[in-house]
Amino acid sequence: MSKLLLLPPASSSPSRLTSFQHSLSFSSPIPFHFQFPFSHTPGPGHLSLRAFNSNSSSSSQPISKSKEEEEEEEKESVKIGDEDYPSGEFEFEPITGWRNILVKLKMLVAFPWERVRKGTVLTMKLRGQISDQVKSRFSPGLSLPQICENFMKAAYDPRISGIYLHIDGLNCGWGKVEEIRRHILNFRKSGKFVVAYVPTCQEKEYYLACACEEIYTPPSAYFSLFGLTVQASFLRGVLDNIGIEPQVERIGKYKSAGDQLARRTMSEENCEMLTALLDSIYTNWLDKVSSAKGKSKEDIENFINEGIYQVDKLKEEGFISNIMYDDEVTALLKERLGVKTENNLPTVDYRKYSRVRKWTVGISGGKELIAIIRASGSISRVESQFSVSSSGIIAEKFIEKIRSVRDSKKFKAAIIRIDSPGGDALASDLMWREIQILAASKPVIASMSDVAASGGYYMAMAADAIVAESLTLTGSIGVVTGKFNLGKLYEKIGFNKETISRGRYAELLAAEQRPFRPDEAELFSKSAQNAYKQFRDKAALSRSMSVDKMEEVAQGRVWTGKDAAVGGLVDAIGGLSRAVAIAKLKANIPPDTQVTLVEISRPSPSLPEILLGVGNTLVGVDRTLKELLQSLTFSDGVQARMDGIMFQTLEGYPYANNILSIIKDYLSSL
Repeated sequence: MSKLLLLPPASSSPSRLTSFQHSLSFSSPIPFHFQFPFSHTPGPGHLSLRAFNSNSSSSSQPISKSKEEEEEEEKESVKIGDEDYPSGEFEFEPITGWRNILVKLKMLVAFPWERVRKGTVLTMKLRGQISDQVKSRFSPGLSLPQICENFMKAAYDPRISGIYLHIDGLNCGWGKVEEIRRHILNFRKSGKFVVAYVPTCQEKEYYLACACEEIYTPPSAYFSLFGLTVQASFLRGVLDNIGIEPQVERIGKYKSAGDQLARRTMSEENCEMLTALLDSIYTNWLDKVSSAKGKSKEDIENFINEGIYQVDKLKEEGFISNIMYDDEVTALLKERLGVKTENNLPTVDYRKYSRVRKWTVGISGGKELIAIIRASGSISRVESQFSVSSSGIIAEKFIEKIRSVRDSKKFKAAIIRIDSPGGDALASDLMWREIQILAASKPVIASMSDVAASGGYYMAMAADAIVAESLTLTGSIGVVTGKFNLGKLYEKIGFNKETISRGRYAELLAAEQRPFRPDEAELFSKSAQNAYKQFRDKAALSRSMSVDKMEEVAQGRVWTGKDAAVGGLVDAIGGLSRAVAIAKLKANIPPDTQVTLVEISRPSPSLPEILLGVGNTLVGVDRTLKELLQSLTFSDGVQARMDGIMFQTLEGYPYANNILSIIKDYLSSL
């Protein structure tokens, strides 16, 4: 595992791919100035200034040290790794004695919408997109924090007998799937049952289902456990045909953002990176499934390679418990709980149970407060006029949250929960600085979800420690920028544009009717190189690496969380619970002391969300239009963004469209 220098914890001290628009304005990246608050003893995330000179004008140049000096520092330092951090593993402790009496009293005085019959089964449909943000009661869709909280509450709620999960067509990353799977296994420690019903099943759905005690499928279920693929689409041929030349400057040989526009085929470096990512995900899947089903990895892989799709074969081989329709599973649960055949099975669904407070079931937490600041989506510096409420990471708004936590004395620590492929490099740097200042006054832990890459990693590296899921996509330390040359397109359609300018580089991005001149191309490249060096060197500083060592894991390469930990980009593997445990450690809060997690700026429902929540039948169209408008808003400058990576199974959905998939893949990288 990665090893880091151990210093006293913080608490001990007092893109859019690039703008690609014909009206793109250009701003050269400004130099960064480092003003570290030396009154604060840095934690492992703020360990050394060796990556920079003290002169801000040359901050991207490393301080040269002899090999002997570096070896001496290595000997004198105390090192820690993943195994030295608290695991944050869930331990179920039944509520007994006076606490049990108190919980019963709380349930007697609970709000009407919190009333649940004894012997009730919690039902949750895990389908489609899963947001990492906390949602209001009026917001449609699933929320990972609320899913996980429901598992936790149900484990302790004496009124809940078990959980019945409908798992169907997940559209989220492996990080969220791993977090939900962990909570399924945690719930099982309560001794209550958890049953899965899976009508359509690919690798992600089965990864969750096999964590349950029993798996049921209808006889007509679509099962396609055929393996995983990773896809990359390229639009250069299309652009050439219509007379558009993309001029892309990407720094880092693995930085594939821009390849979809600039190339016709996959580069060797991109192929190497994607192959490593696919191998890591596939190996992890085999490991976890084989462990859950009590089979060898070879048996699981052989089964996949047979191309089995018949559910009776799945039952025969022990991959599912039985073949049943939903009503038959319900009847089975009624029999198990002693419910009469003519009566309905008492159930409570995900949305209603989400309104039950943790206080009601006796797990409200302790006096010590830890702030949770969530950062999900693409990174922008300011809010666009087309921005949807709560969409993406707006640096201005995020900084306000950071400062509110910093100024408040009630929070002992903060957790930055990141689910972002990056975006605007300037916005990422501004947030990095604010997180760094926050970390000077109290411990800050970064917790990664599906993805925390490029600008997402930029934010994380200001924290005292970084926690990622084993399959989180992270790293991608690199930048990309560019413009379109529309000269041939203008010629084809008979359009002409003439420019009068003053200043040698005034037309650098204003003249989209021609390619760069040699001197313009040189300036454009140097500007991107400068932005990359600042990103890389700050990463080296935060991870206590030499710049040369950081360069080995940077260059735009994307890593899984597990591999990022080996390379020193991540401190520990785990979910939010482990991040909380590490935050407690650094804040000098005893490990057995309960803490209260406070969501900063919980969402307030907007009027459109309220209308959607009470029955708008155009939810899908409405959301699609919002996302499309958001995707079409442009941002200027250098981008620290990971490209769109699609992991799919070999068996596509019957309604899939190749062209739409290409467009979706490209838009996912914007």
